[in-house]
Amino acid sequence: MLRATFAGFSTAYSALQANQKRLDITGQNLANMNTPGYTRQTLKTSSLNYTHPVSHYMNGAETVVGFGVHMDTVAQIRDPFLDSQYRDQIRKSGYTDGIQTALDRLADIFDETQINGIRDAFDNIQTSLLNMQDPSKVNDPICESELRARMQALTNLLNDASRQLDKAEEAEFSRLDGTGTSENGMVQEVNDILQQIGNLNRLIKNDQIFGQPALELMDQRNQLLDELASYIPIEVTYYKDAEHDGLDAAGNTVLSENYHLDANGDPFAKKDWPDDLRVEMVYTNDKGEIKRLTLVEGTVGTGSDNYGQLEISFSADANGNPVERPFDASKAGNIELTFNSSSYFENGKVNDALNPSTSETFTKATWGTKSPYPDDSGSIQSSLDMLWKDGKSTNMTDVKGYEFYRDQLDTLARTFADVVNTININGTGATQDNTQFLITDRTGNPPIANWTPADAGKITAANIGINANWSSGTVHVSKAGESSNETVLDLYQAMTTAFKGNPATINGKPMNFTYADLEGNTFADYMNHTSTILANDSFSNQQALKTNITVLNGIQNSRDSISGVSLDEEAANMMVYMSAYNAASRLMTTLDEALERLITSTGMVGR
Repeated sequence: MLRATFAGFSTAYSALQANQKRLDITGQNLANMNTPGYTRQTLKTSSLNYTHPVSHYMNGAETVVGFGVHMDTVAQIRDPFLDSQYRDQIRKSGYTDGIQTALDRLADIFDETQINGIRDAFDNIQTSLLNMQDPSKVNDPICESELRARMQALTNLLNDASRQLDKAEEAEFSRLDGTGTSENGMVQEVNDILQQIGNLNRLIKNDQIFGQPALELMDQRNQLLDELASYIPIEVTYYKDAEHDGLDAAGNTVLSENYHLDANGDPFAKKDWPDDLRVEMVYTNDKGEIKRLTLVEGTVGTGSDNYGQLEISFSADANGNPVERPFDASKAGNIELTFNSSSYFENGKVNDALNPSTSETFTKATWGTKSPYPDDSGSIQSSLDMLWKDGKSTNMTDVKGYEFYRDQLDTLARTFADVVNTININGTGATQDNTQFLITDRTGNPPIANWTPADAGKITAANIGINANWSSGTVHVSKAGESSNETVLDLYQAMTTAFKGNPATINGKPMNFTYADLEGNTFADYMNHTSTILANDSFSNQQALKTNITVLNGIQNSRDSISGVSLDEEAANMMVYMSAYNAASRLMTTLDEALERLITSTGMVGR
């Protein structure tokens, strides 16, 4: 039996259409090869073979072949495994980058390699004390004035360092929460990303239902998912919604959800229903259980029902009073970060019972026990670690945050005040005069009148200052003792003593200092010690950041080799598709010649 007259033309025509579409897609790829986030596109095709129902009307002995090619869809070329790897790695890079930003801020305060800072101020005090060792200079008001000025300079530097540390901590909080600033913080960025993903989910699904692949929208969503992964640890899942997952509420198979059924209930064609996308935040609760909080739930509900929200607030202070903005360093421990999940729906109604966790609040108390995120999990974790971890308390030693360096400054200021005041008061004679202290809390109200060991505990880098009575002339460097310069000699010795807890001995005399622990360092060396800790932390983190970025770039290169546009590859594809297009055109010409032969050379019997 001869085939249908124009069947071959239909085959050639479908080939022309398919290869023309492939050329169009190649042009689209080349046009967008430098577009950020663009994913290479390809045409999915399948062979046409009409076995149902056309075959019922054909000769059963005929080989059913030669009906051409069907253009199924235009799809992206992506590797979900590489996407997952990339998002796992970008969260590590985001964390180390956030830590490095904070350490760089701290370096501006503690790096004294090129400036005359606190360490040099101690050296200057030591020089002044050295000049005053001569008994003839002990009573010289100019020498004492110089000593007082240099101690004043030291206290000013400590005050300024504390203020800079406050500003660094406030900048870290602004990086976390941009409320009241000109730029969005990470909280606002995360909320914006969640909203965009939730809205894109709906746009993409609606387009796909009506036969549009929405590939450019999917590119936007993939970029947002990558960005979100740099802030928090996430898992991305593609799934069918409840009405098209092939199961009923009891978990039984329902064929009609996935297949078209004939009159007998047998499937004869698969329904093509688009996937939904779910985004979950992965964390560990205070019981050590791995939990998932759904931040984007497909296309459920309306409006904002399909995406959650991140909120930042402050808990009450120690007296039960509410803490409100603006932020200052003393409020860091009151920060509360709450993740609210998207709504879960059943039969069109919100059903939070379906959601194992509808919200999760992170506080310093729970975070300090153990960070709920996996190690190195994005920028938000880096900010919270720097704001909450002091590098000394139990379970907080893995990160030396702002409070660690604040404690270093406070320890230095407190020890200096304790040592200087104790030595000067001891030098006032057998009946010690507790009014003769040199260093005080400049913000005290009322001011300290008589120095006691308990007063040393009130001294911080923020409030340390010179006793106003020293400036007015009612307090002096003590001159009692076996010699008039004994106190000066003791103070000089104290500047060169490595303090490591009590008791401390100055010039052979045991001193009952309250806070004399500089971890085995002198005053000047303690600043070097702190700067060294910072430098080591920064160096270690920089190496980790370089490693993370190198690995991230390697994964990105692997993704680009699959999803990116290659000029050479697309040029080769153009030649292949053009050759196929020419061949299909030649097929049509050949079929035309065959048809001409059939029409003009057959059917005239006896000619």
